Amino acid sequence: MTITRRNLLAQTALVAMAGALPRMAFAQATAPQPFRFEELTARAEAMARAEYQAPYRPMPEVTAVIDYQTWGEIRFRTDRAPYSKGDGAYPVTFFHLGQYFQNRVRMFLVKDGQASEVAYDPELFDMPADSIARKLPRDAGFAGFRLQEAVYSPDWPTQDWVAFLGASYFRAIGASGQYGLSARGVVIDAAMPDRPEEFPAFTEFYIEETGDSEAPVTVCALLDGPSITGAFRFRLQRGMERTKGVNMEIESAMFLRRDVARLGLMPITSMFWYGEYGRERPFDWRPEVHDSDGLALWTGSGERIWRPLINPTGTQVAAFGDENPRGFGLLQRDRNFDHYRDGVFYDRRPCLWVEPIAPLGRGAVQLLEIPTNDEIHDNIGAFWVPEGPAKAGNRYDLHYRVFWQDNEPYPATNIAQTVSTRVGRGGQPGLPRPPGVYKVAVEFDRPEVMTRIPYGVFPKVEVTTSAGRIGGTLVEPVPNGNVWRAIFDLELPPEQMAELRMYLSLEGGPLTETWLYQFRQGNLIPVAGQ
Repeated sequence: MTITRRNLLAQTALVAMAGALPRMAFAQATAPQPFRFEELTARAEAMARAEYQAPYRPMPEVTAVIDYQTWGEIRFRTDRAPYSKGDGAYPVTFFHLGQYFQNRVRMFLVKDGQASEVAYDPELFDMPADSIARKLPRDAGFAGFRLQEAVYSPDWPTQDWVAFLGASYFRAIGASGQYGLSARGVVIDAAMPDRPEEFPAFTEFYIEETGDSEAPVTVCALLDGPSITGAFRFRLQRGMERTKGVNMEIESAMFLRRDVARLGLMPITSMFWYGEYGRERPFDWRPEVHDSDGLALWTGSGERIWRPLINPTGTQVAAFGDENPRGFGLLQRDRNFDHYRDGVFYDRRPCLWVEPIAPLGRGAVQLLEIPTNDEIHDNIGAFWVPEGPAKAGNRYDLHYRVFWQDNEPYPATNIAQTVSTRVGRGGQPGLPRPPGVYKVAVEFDRPEVMTRIPYGVFPKVEVTTSAGRIGGTLVEPVPNGNVWRAIFDLELPPEQMAELRMYLSLEGGPLTETWLYQFRQGNLIPVAGQ
């Protein structure tokens, strides 16, 4: 059975809570051992020189039948949660193994430089008396973990704010309290025509509650896979002010066991079915369905770029070459509930922004877009691909921040941003529509920028295309606000693809960010007569 993003989110939400027991209510699997992140990094480096060993999978005949419903009936007892008795800021609860998460993940608690492993015990979970999960051995381990809100918070124990579950995936809530898109430790050979994608996994976690107000929780993780090993350190911050969302500072060292065709670093994964444009719009009652609506880039030269996401007819990868980019992210800019009309609150999904701390050098942000006909699949990926071949023996050291917020953390206040992209038939209303001509309308807004436009002055539309011909350019203010709309026609043969680039200028300088779009006729709603 194949796991879907919707099942994963639903299963995570099913882990419910219970009442209070004594403080040390979990067993240690082993005696405490010294722990240092530098030693974990050395272990990862040594592992890369050895043959890959598949992770331990306890009693697969049992875990394989712990399906969605059975897994949902197994709920961690929050009265047994580490750090729930005033000995830490945020209680830790664990995910049980199941059909979708069959490999053991070892959990350690770190205090004063000593790491103690948490032993699996069915008594840590509420589960039916006849649950098949009770057959698992004491060395079964766990599937992952999450951090709950603080015990003094009114959201305890009903709300968690970060979760590590499945391969190298992790996610956090944004300022609006919603989960949405995910991050990963690394991407290996995604969308390569000659080989399947590989999914390295975090196999060990070391969790320490530091008491530091800047980063109250530190999580270290060991990564392992057929082609790569690594050590990660996450410094997690969840402030008392909920509007600040979740921030993470991440350090990692990764080591290649073998050559990799596409190495994606600092990856983000999300879902885009359709927006105010797209070929899938007629097939659902909701106006828009997506966790993110665009890729934002802040280049090394300082340019701000917005690339609306696409649900393509075939898998495609776009590369944005750069040197020492200042940041990139998958954002959910549309915050209007009426644009979704859905009780899962797509309008509250977080943005995820990646900020390199250590310079990245030369390479490219790559955007992966995969076709989907439903909202249950993560079909969007964005990651950094360093210049040069990814060869066995290579080492990659990273230091970066990720921000789970309602907006990007460093907005450009001196230029306007894209707020919508629409595509339709070209030509003029009331006249025969010419075949092979499409009208593109892009709206920009930022009141402090747009209100500087003198009355009676119109910005200039700066637009180019890699194929076809541009015509009918027009710029106009949208009534009842500060939004300005750029409109142009694109004449393009059906079999061709065009890379579009556009921004508004005023008095010779940019007034807006740069809007990019990859135009293919097949990615649009079929138009009668064309």
